[in-house]
Order: sequence, then C-alpha cells, then structure tokens
Amino acid sequence: NKEEVEGTEDAVTNVSVSLKPIRPEINLNPIYFEFDKHNITQQAAFELDKLVGIMNKYPQMEVKVETHTDIRGSEKYNLELSDKRARSTVQYLISKGIAEDRLSSEGFGESNPLVDCKNKCSKEDHAKNRRSDFIILGEEE
Repeated sequence: NKEEVEGTEDAVTNVSVSLKPIRPEINLNPIYFEFDKHNITQQAAFELDKLVGIMNKYPQMEVKVETHTDIRGSEKYNLELSDKRARSTVQYLISKGIAEDRLSSEGFGESNPLVDCKNKCSKEDHAKNRRSDFIILGEEE
C-alpha cells in the first residue's frame, strides 16, 4: 500500500509508505464428514494440510475447531459424534506437528446447521451440515 503526499512546485518529494496489514488475509475452509463417520476423508486431509501450512507460517496462531452434525440421529448421539469429529480433526493437526496447546475444539451436534433441515433436506443439504469450522483465536502480531 502506498500513500501520496502533496508538495509545492518548488519542493516535490515522493514518499512511499509500506503498510503492514493488521491481520493477514486467511481463509479457512470447513471440512466435511461422511454420514455417521468421524474419520478424516482425503478431501478433509487436503484442507487440513493447508491449515497446517498456515499455522506453521504464523506460529502464534491458535485455532478452535467447531464441529457439527446433520439432524439424523438423536440429539445425544449427534453431540457425541460431533465431539468425536472434533477430536479426530485436532488429532490430525497434532499428527502433522501442530502443538496441542494451539488447538481447542468443541462439538455442537445438530444445534447449528448451515442448512435448516427440519422439514425436508436432500443428501447434499445434510452433507453441508456435517462439518468442522475453524475459528482463529490468536495469531502473530
């Protein structure tokens, strides 16, 4: 980024100012899970590997994993399943060298769907709700 400074005709000075962004542009994509499963899929591993790269670039960054299910199954079962998914996600990141103290997780079960499926949903709509989202809690200044 540059900022221009005006001067008089007699004294023209060009000033170039470099601005460091307060927060780097970081776009974390959610990962998705298969129905009734908590294992990390190949596509999820691809997204998580990108997150590992970002966290290695910003060693002060801390991330919270928020995991969700679709509405099929009991509320209690879905809460347990989302906890398993959250743990699987965190364990994958730890296995790639991210320190455990930089990660936290929470399973929300079916309480926060992207797609409201109370009436009728397609398989694709249910799949959108089976996800882990990533929240940046702290990062390098």
